[in-house]
Amino acid sequence: MSEQLNRVIAHMDLDCFFVSVSRLLHPELNNKPVIVGGGERGVVAACSYETRKFGVHSAMPIKQAKRLCPEAIIVRGDYDAYSNHSDMVNEIICESVPLYERSSIDEFYLDLTGMDRFFGCYKHATELRQRIMRETGLPISFGMSANKTVSKIATDEAKPNNQMQVNCGEEKFFLAPLSVRKIPMVGQKTYTLLRSMGVEKVKTVQEMPVELMERVLGENGTTIWKKANGIDTTPVEPYHEQKSMSTEETFEQDTIDVQRLQHILIAMTEKLCFRLRSEHKVTSCVAVKIRYSNFDTHTMQCRIPYTGCDHIIIKHVKDLFGKLYNRRLLIRLVGVKFSHLVGGGHQINLFEDSEEIINLYQAMDNLRLRFGEDKIQRAAAMNFSLRGFNPFNGLSKKPESK
Repeated sequence: MSEQLNRVIAHMDLDCFFVSVSRLLHPELNNKPVIVGGGERGVVAACSYETRKFGVHSAMPIKQAKRLCPEAIIVRGDYDAYSNHSDMVNEIICESVPLYERSSIDEFYLDLTGMDRFFGCYKHATELRQRIMRETGLPISFGMSANKTVSKIATDEAKPNNQMQVNCGEEKFFLAPLSVRKIPMVGQKTYTLLRSMGVEKVKTVQEMPVELMERVLGENGTTIWKKANGIDTTPVEPYHEQKSMSTEETFEQDTIDVQRLQHILIAMTEKLCFRLRSEHKVTSCVAVKIRYSNFDTHTMQCRIPYTGCDHIIIKHVKDLFGKLYNRRLLIRLVGVKFSHLVGGGHQINLFEDSEEIINLYQAMDNLRLRFGEDKIQRAAAMNFSLRGFNPFNGLSKKPESK
C-alpha cells in the first residue's frame, strides 16, 4: 500500500439526488415518501429514505414499489433540473479543489493530496460540503481515505447527509465487517456466487488467497481482492466535459436512394446510442448532416428530453432527415451528432421506459460488449448490410468527441 500512503482522496455524493432536487422545486414533498420515475409501467429512478424502509429501491418496477409503499408520491423525472443543479455543485468544487473527477451527475472524486499543509484536508472537505449545502440547498455526504474505493464505501457508510474519514493504515479494519456487496464491482451475480461459497463479509475475502479469487472470477477476482484489502491506486482523472459525439459516412458513390440513406442513419444512431450508454451519458440535442454531390452541406438539429435510447432518438433522426433532404440531389455524405451531453448513473431513460424496455437495452448492450457492436442490430440496418454494405464499417473512422 506504499503507493497510496501520501494520497488523500475524498468522494462526494449528493444524497438521493433526484429526490432532493424534486423537493427543492416542490417543498410540499419534504419528509414524505417520494419515488422518482416514469408512469405505471416504468421503474424507480430514485427513492427517498422514507420509502426504502419498506424495501423500495432503484430499478424496481413502479407497480411493485407502490405495493410495498402505497403512500409513496410518484414524481416524474426532470433531467434539465438535475443537470442544472449538478452543474451548480460542479462549479463550487471547481473553484475549491485543484484536481477533481466528476464521475456521474451526482458523484465527485477530489484529490486533496498535499493540501493538508495549508488547510487540513478533512477540514477543507468539511467546509466545502457545508458550502455546497448552503448555496444549493442539497444534502451531500463524503468519505475520505487514501484511495477512491475506500472513500466511496466510506461515503455510503456515512449517509445520509454526513461525512467520514478512514485514516491511512486502517482501511482493512474499516472494510472487514462490511458485506461483500459493498465492494464496487460486486454486482448481484458476483454476490450470489460469493455467497454460495460461504463468503458474506469482506473479512473473508481478505483472508482468501488472491489465487483462489482469480480462479473463481478471473481478472475481476484479483481486482475485488485488492479492493477488499483497501488497495486501489486508480488516479483521480481530471474532469473535462465532453460536449458532443458524432459520426459520419462518405459514400464511394453518391446516392439518391432514400431507403438506403435512412438505414445508414439508423445504424449510425444505434452506434452512437450504444456509446452514450457505455459512457453513462444522455443527450438532449440531436443533429443530422447531409452533403450533396456539389458539396453543399446542410445541418438541422432539434432539442429533445434527455435520453440515450435508440428507439426515441431514431424517430427524431428520421424526422430531421425528412425535413432536411428536399432538393432531390445526389448525396455524398450523411452524419449524426449528439450534443448537450450530461453524465448520469442510469444508462437509459428511467423516467420514460418500462422494465421490459430497460431489460432489452441491457441485454443488447451486454451482447455488444461481449461479441462486438455489429452482432446485434435493428432489422433495417441488418437487412441493408446483407445487400453488401456494413453500416458499422467506417463509423469509427471519424468519431468526433469535443
